[in-house]
Amino acid sequence: MMQRFCDTHTIAFLKGWDTTRKPLDLSLSDYFRSHKSLGSHDRKTIGEWVYALVRWQSLFDELDPSKNFSKRLHLLQQRPLSEWTSAENLTPSARLGLSPYLLETLTKTYGTESTRLIADVLNSPGPVFIRANFLKTTREELLRLWHGKFTMRPSARTAAGIVFAKREPLFALPEFKQGLFEVQDEGSQLIADLVDCKPGDRVLDYCGGSGGKSLAFAPRMKGKGEIYLHDIRKSALTEASRRFRRAGVQNAQIFSPEHPSLPKILHKMDWVLVDVPCSGTGTLRRNPDMKWKIDADMLKRLKEEQKNIFEQALRFVKPGGRIIYSTCSILPEENEQQVEHFLRTFPITLEQEPLKLLPENDGPDGFFGAVFVTPKAVKA
Repeated sequence: MMQRFCDTHTIAFLKGWDTTRKPLDLSLSDYFRSHKSLGSHDRKTIGEWVYALVRWQSLFDELDPSKNFSKRLHLLQQRPLSEWTSAENLTPSARLGLSPYLLETLTKTYGTESTRLIADVLNSPGPVFIRANFLKTTREELLRLWHGKFTMRPSARTAAGIVFAKREPLFALPEFKQGLFEVQDEGSQLIADLVDCKPGDRVLDYCGGSGGKSLAFAPRMKGKGEIYLHDIRKSALTEASRRFRRAGVQNAQIFSPEHPSLPKILHKMDWVLVDVPCSGTGTLRRNPDMKWKIDADMLKRLKEEQKNIFEQALRFVKPGGRIIYSTCSILPEENEQQVEHFLRTFPITLEQEPLKLLPENDGPDGFFGAVFVTPKAVKA
């Protein structure tokens, strides 16, 4: 009876989502909010089935060309995925849970065996990382508070990170509501660590979204200096404002594109972080619906957008300041090739070897970050 109940909701969600094509995670959250009768176990079960069917869309397209969600769910429940992916006569893209375009693109860069390993990670649930907020607590204090309650370990790569063995109701914890931590992937924390700011610096998070990376580097400034967060999405800026208040960040200002003070900070920033829109290929295990949207046209559009955004952001760096270009992509077209373009086009130099992370089973998502130095003023 319980399985049929969850089956019904899984199929109903997939049918509705298939017509809207909104981001999967947001759509699923909206569905659960509108169906309050679903218990935590129901939500977990439905979520796992939905994500499996979306992650392995290319596989189920071959197993069931009719695109019947009921049949696909039955196939998923009938056998382990490992048995379906080892079936004969599957195309390589179906066997690896990738689109033909993404398979070809990754293989061109990483080769057949590494692409298989990357695909395996992208088709597995990602680990849960949090970052201790050093403005209010320490990682050691959080580990002590949660000892015996959760299975977890400190991150080996970041000073503030903790990784959990499984998903936990973290947003319901009093420590979250008190602003003692944020949920943030280890790779995102490492990108934020590239912003080596100090008290008194002025930092612009140019494509700041809801402020995840600003929240990560803010404690280094000890409340001194200025953080400016800019984004074109008003909803993201509203969320960033809430998160800054919860975390106790008092030296941050929110700038929309039309903010009258934005032109006043041109050529004045010690640090500018440009986390550009990208294909998201490094984070597809968390956003599996994006796998089926990536194609040559999308990549071409994104590359031009990245170049334009970087050029705009560069105007804010002061002489001798630093600008960080970052993506959550693992494609050289969006990373190394863009770095080469920036070095050819602008009077900037690389300060260090770029950070390049591939997604790992028990580690970070895929990210890329390059730190550039401006030896002289960059004219608008």
